[in-house]
Amino acid sequence: MNRPEFEADLRREGYEVSEGGIDPNQHRAAHAHEFDVRLMVLDGSIGLAFGNDRRDYGPNDTCHIPAGTMHEEHVGPAGVRYLVGRRPAQ
Repeated sequence: MNRPEFEADLRREGYEVSEGGIDPNQHRAAHAHEFDVRLMVLDGSIGLAFGNDRRDYGPNDTCHIPAGTMHEEHVGPAGVRYLVGRRPAQ
């Protein structure tokens, strides 16, 4: 899926869309959001850990983190820039 398609899907599904990023080599401890998140990596990389399960995402990869899901964020040496959609928990 490309960026325009992803962004159109987000808007169609009621997500508020924005672009963001995290500086290189950052680690965000386990936390959860009160909202649903869908993310597309634009540049760089980020690893998301759900307990002992970790998945790394690079450019054009997408993921969904439902509200209330505990996760950690591990950002690579190039940082990460992403397109993110947020909406109230469904």
